[in-house]
Amino acid sequence: MHTNGSKYYDNEEFFKNYTLKRASLKNPNDTIEKPIFMELMGKVSQLNVLDLGCGDGRFGVDLINFGCKSYQGIEGSINMYNSALNNLESFQTSNLVHSTIENWNFPKGQFDLVVSRLVLHYIKDIEAIFERIYHSLSDGGKFIFSIEHPVITSTLQSSGKKTDWVVDNYFIRGKREQHWLGENVTKYHRTIEDYFHHLKAVGFNIESLRESEPKMDNFENEDIFKRRLRIPLFLFFSSTK
Repeated sequence: MHTNGSKYYDNEEFFKNYTLKRASLKNPNDTIEKPIFMELMGKVSQLNVLDLGCGDGRFGVDLINFGCKSYQGIEGSINMYNSALNNLESFQTSNLVHSTIENWNFPKGQFDLVVSRLVLHYIKDIEAIFERIYHSLSDGGKFIFSIEHPVITSTLQSSGKKTDWVVDNYFIRGKREQHWLGENVTKYHRTIEDYFHHLKAVGFNIESLRESEPKMDNFENEDIFKRRLRIPLFLFFSSTK
């Protein structure tokens, strides 16, 4: 049974709207999130990589083209999983599993790098997942993830273009609902401190924290760039075992 974020992408209308949104050259995933993620990740040559919530597999294609030794993608949405199968079908070094992150049986000490992009804010028991990730890494392995920034998840957000953001109930953790792409989407709000302490609690050494400050070089439109300077959309952590 699908849980959390993956189930929304199996709604055909939602999946269609999401696909159209991501196709835009102005989308913040590609103008802000991906460039920072790539900076944190660095070289992946000869690494065994696990991608949690791999989506349509396009990032997996990037990782394989960058020379990773093996690529394992975990995806809970059947629509996303099928897209990933299509995008990765020509790569023998890839392996895809249709499973939610919560239900997947993490192997011990198998990966050199675990990545997860904009997925973990859908997870209820984040420390349990951090612990399973920790044990799936080889000694010295790295875990890098991005999430919606807590100033975004801290308040209910209506659909459409926002011009003002009101941070509210920041220190009240738990479920938050957002009407997005025609669906009421449930996410889990935590503070920056929460993520930090959950990582430390399971044994990770935290190397870097980023708050998604945009760079003009990644934007074709200066007005959109200036708008993105107003508030952090994403939060990133890089940590090692």
